[in-house]
Order: sequence, then structure tokens, then C-alpha cells
Amino acid sequence: MADSDIPHTPPLLLPDAIHQAVKPGTALLRLETTRSREGLLDGAWWPRTRDIETELPALISVLTGHLGPITRVGVDASAWNGVPTRLVIDDQVVHLDSDPVGDDTVLITRGHNDHFALLVVPPDTTADAAREAMARAVRADNITQATQILIATTPEPE
Repeated sequence: MADSDIPHTPPLLLPDAIHQAVKPGTALLRLETTRSREGLLDGAWWPRTRDIETELPALISVLTGHLGPITRVGVDASAWNGVPTRLVIDDQVVHLDSDPVGDDTVLITRGHNDHFALLVVPPDTTADAAREAMARAVRADNITQATQILIATTPEPE
């Protein structure tokens, strides 16, 4: 069967019900735990504030339930108000690495070499823009950098 004979159905970004549930504090994840992961991002996170000590524990708790213990988190230091070197979350020490990289992501490390990259939607983003950015980030075929997703989904100022 030729490629032209295969019907092409455009992928749905997210079911409608999920769009209604996306509010600040939400994480959308497309977690593939194999080496054959495609796409640049494994998910997206929309924190409520820029206080990493307040926001990160809930994300790490949820991820630990799906991935097992999280050992390190890499964050863009310029996106957060003060980044400690470690946090104790659910009785586990999680080390934080911070650099002023400006890449709008958080890098989650499980074990020694298993990394998951999440788009970080700024807390002050409108709900519609956040939903669109998060939907783009979790697409398995996404090849767009996090910063470019945020630029593309941010409405023009009036």
C-alpha cells in the first residue's frame, strides 16, 4: 500500500475536557520511558507563581508516582524567584540545578541519565494561550523549542 493510499487524519491536540481542566498549577505529560522518545518535550507545566519552593513539590510528587524517584531538577534561574540547591519532597532529597539559560523548560532527572523536558508556561499567561502552548508541547511529533512555542502562542498586545 502506497503512502498516498493511507488516509491521513490530523492529530487532535487534546480532548475538549482537558482544555477545560487546564488551570494554573496544571501539568500535562506525555511520558515515554523508552530511548526512542520523539519530540523535543515530554510535557508541559503551568505553575501558579514564580516561587519554585511552593510550586515544585506538587509536580515532583505527581511525577514520582509515574516515574519513580526524581533525583534532580534543572531550572532556568531567571524564571524563578530564588532557587535553592535542594528540596526535600515526600521525604526524598531533590537536587536543583539552576542556570540563567532562558529556555523556558524544566529538566527532570530520574536515576542517573533518564531526562524528561517540560515546557514551563509562565504563571501570568492567559488560559487560552497556556492551553495552546501545553497542547503543542505534548504532541509526540513536536520539534519546536519551548521558547518558540511560547512566542507562537502569546497573543499580540492590543
